[in-house]
Amino acid sequence: MHFKTIKQVNRTLMFKNYIKTAWRSLRRNKIFSFINVFGLSVGLACCMLICAYVYSELNYDQYPVQAKQMYRIGLRSIENNGVSEYPLVDIAVGQGIKNMFPEVLETTRLAGRGPVFIKYNERQFKEEHVQMIDANFFRLFSIPLVAGDDKTCFTDPNSMVITRAMATKYFGNQEAVGKALTIDGQPYKVTGVIDKIPDDSHFHGDAFLNMVPFVENKKQTWSNIGYFTYVVLNKNADPKKLEAAFPEMVRKFVVPEIAHDMGASIAQASKSVNTFLFFLQPLSDIHLHSATKYELEPNGDIHYVYIFGALAVFILILACINFTNLSTASSAKRSKEVGIRKVLGSEKSGLVSQFLTESVMLTLGALLLALGIVYLLLPLFNGLAGKHIELGFFLSPVALLVELVTAFLVGILAGIYPAFFLSSFQIIAVLKGNGATKAEGKGILRSGLIIFQFAVSTALIIATFVVYQQLRYMQNKKLGYDKDQVLVVNDAYTLGHNIDAFKNQLLRNPQVLNATISSSVPGKLDGVDGTQIDAKEFDDKGGHAEIHTNIYHVDESYVPTLGLQVINGRNFYQSFPGDSMSVVVNEALVKGLGWGNTNPIGKTIVRSARAQYKVVGVVKDFHYASARQKIAPLMLLSGHSTGTLILKVKTADVKSLISSLKTEWDNFRPEAPFSYSFLDEQYASLYASEQQTGKIFTVFSCVALIIASLGLFGLAAFMIRLRVKEIGIRKVLGASTGNITVMLSKEFLRLIVIASVISFPVTWFAMNKWLQDFAYRISIQWWVFLLAGAIALIVAAVTISFQSVKAALANPVKSLRSE
Repeated sequence: MHFKTIKQVNRTLMFKNYIKTAWRSLRRNKIFSFINVFGLSVGLACCMLICAYVYSELNYDQYPVQAKQMYRIGLRSIENNGVSEYPLVDIAVGQGIKNMFPEVLETTRLAGRGPVFIKYNERQFKEEHVQMIDANFFRLFSIPLVAGDDKTCFTDPNSMVITRAMATKYFGNQEAVGKALTIDGQPYKVTGVIDKIPDDSHFHGDAFLNMVPFVENKKQTWSNIGYFTYVVLNKNADPKKLEAAFPEMVRKFVVPEIAHDMGASIAQASKSVNTFLFFLQPLSDIHLHSATKYELEPNGDIHYVYIFGALAVFILILACINFTNLSTASSAKRSKEVGIRKVLGSEKSGLVSQFLTESVMLTLGALLLALGIVYLLLPLFNGLAGKHIELGFFLSPVALLVELVTAFLVGILAGIYPAFFLSSFQIIAVLKGNGATKAEGKGILRSGLIIFQFAVSTALIIATFVVYQQLRYMQNKKLGYDKDQVLVVNDAYTLGHNIDAFKNQLLRNPQVLNATISSSVPGKLDGVDGTQIDAKEFDDKGGHAEIHTNIYHVDESYVPTLGLQVINGRNFYQSFPGDSMSVVVNEALVKGLGWGNTNPIGKTIVRSARAQYKVVGVVKDFHYASARQKIAPLMLLSGHSTGTLILKVKTADVKSLISSLKTEWDNFRPEAPFSYSFLDEQYASLYASEQQTGKIFTVFSCVALIIASLGLFGLAAFMIRLRVKEIGIRKVLGASTGNITVMLSKEFLRLIVIASVISFPVTWFAMNKWLQDFAYRISIQWWVFLLAGAIALIVAAVTISFQSVKAALANPVKSLRSE
């Protein structure tokens, strides 16, 4: 027992000695220690930030208690022009499914209501995020009320629940529950307050209205879309089996409805059983796996999660490689220390433990510095990634444990090769002063590490160029309409029947060239109607095509204001009273209905038995949605719309124009603030996701290059130390500084060229896969690869030249005096 105690004491003293020796070694090699710690801390910080982003993306919609049992009902429509998926269904679908299938425990709905103007005590605000929900919505989504009763908060039809932030905005420190807010002239009583919708939710809102008044008098239909509908299934329910039973539900409810609305026979309408498909989407899949249109908010993309997850791993690997190269680079300085320790009786295992202790101490120091870097960069990263990650996430017990374990493992993995390498020096060789020469036999490993680092760095540079090229291509692509000098007056719908008078008043302004009123603006789908249509006449194949189309309600000025090109027929005219049942269509619709080989002018489009339209004109296809998507069929319907006011203007004096427009607005609607936007800016915002991706690639490309350069710096320092006597001899024999610099540099630059060549095909394949997501895309140019390789070469040359020039300028007497 006493013997065991002595052994334990000896181990403790030995461990303390390892730590003291490690600390002294790190202090003696301040520059190498700092570079090592800094490179590793940057890698760890980047890895931590990316992992926080990935964790956030993967944990969307996990907060409801019954999240694993919750599904959203979607609609998949199979048409002549392809398959369309929608996250919304009709008003009766949710309750109808619950009534038909006992495995469905509950159902709830959400529908967008905003933007609206809310008034309280003569103060009026525009609220963008107002939703309508069923009474059980908060309970099913496990969102507690901080004021009010969730069981009774929607008893009153004209009731609403608001967030804590909105309550403070309107009522200050007063109690919000019981007070009333006026929405578009209708008073709503505040019956509850929530803290907020969780950040990691696929929907958000500031105010939630009782849905009952909006739906109680509506026909309970099945064949349209408009409501985000969720169901909670029994724990033992199989969603696939439930989906398999949906066609019978379509046969029972949808087919008769379509037959009635389209004036078709039951036999004709029965085709919908195979083309009108409801499906269940797991709640947790919505954010990353949803490919549907008309989402409540822009979703994430599982592909980007994979990309950034791989990026985190690569950056951490680069940092480890950098650590390994810098550790071996300092070996020449420590070779005599190893020899003396071996003479004094140190065993290889003890030396390995010593060097691993140093490695782990460095990584723990790097972890502390990494947390500081995370603290400094977190606001910038949140802005870049569109997140609300807090520092507390990284300091939670679980996160700290993961970070410490990661740092320890990184320390072991990154330090294991230098530890065995240093401890394997031969006593006689190191005491003669050439112990590091053994490393020459390990050059393949170190060269391979450098090649890997710069291959990853070059790949990231190429990816950055491709992302920005695709973004520029989409933003500068000919859209088929004129987006320049087009001003959109927001909230013009609030003018009601005065919108025409307001439009005519603005046309008197010499800076306003044209004006139009429409239900929507190109680049936005929030005001688009969507519906199924049939061709009344036969198509080119002798059948009746059926497709889904989007619909804009426009006036006769829409086409000239946006510069659309009429390629067949005519535009709407005010002088044609029959144009209320006429339609102008795009080329995609003509093609979808199978009229490509015939003249579509005069043909009839059937929307329902009571709505049939004569085609009077065809406009050239234009990108009314994002250029990511293929141009879809579109109908322009003539008629009075109070949606959006679009102006074609002269922008020579924007300040004067805006001032005059505001004056006219105040004359018509002084209680609401004047709000406007330019169409080109609005169009650019469609590509926020690509811009975000480009910025992230740029930042991490730079980080990867910095880390790779530090590793190259270490390897250059190491290799030059091995050749210091050779350099001295060459100088004595007349070699110039330039000759020696070139000799030392070309070996490393050869590695960078190899790295670039390896990265080119891999990156070409990966970026081509990424570009497949875009209907309209660039071809990757050859010069992108050469430019990326050149950047990597320049960075490497600058890194190497510091060490090479320093070695070439050194006095040869100092390196040769021991000979």
